[in-house]
Amino acid sequence: MTQQNPNDWNRQIIEEFRANGGKVGGMFANSNMLLLTTTGAKSGQRRVNPLGYLAEGDRLFIFATKRGAPTNPDWYHNLLAHPDVTVEVGTETFAATATVVQGEERDRIYAKQAALVPMFADYQTKTDRVIPVVELRRRAN
Repeated sequence: MTQQNPNDWNRQIIEEFRANGGKVGGMFANSNMLLLTTTGAKSGQRRVNPLGYLAEGDRLFIFATKRGAPTNPDWYHNLLAHPDVTVEVGTETFAATATVVQGEERDRIYAKQAALVPMFADYQTKTDRVIPVVELRRRAN
């Protein structure tokens, strides 16, 4: 089996998400997924990433797991540089501000996500870094 380019894989998920009202199949069939559009920290180009999320009331949280890699994902560096992002959930698209969650609240939210989706617990065991948790706060129009 040949390894697929991650950009092609993401592109296919993004296309499926948008074509099916925010639903995707395969390994993500029953998971919460959103599309996060960030602005490149260096390039200034818009980048779209499909990400799992946790909803808590009207709050949305994403996790910079990079599958347990030793470094944070590019999208995380982008939102640190440019915290104004665009979020797509289901068929809704809205502007949001990304804020890194710290301390006990970060730990609580990550633990909740790991209990719901056990692979998140596995990601944390694979790396020495504390995986960042980011809240996406809807901006008023």
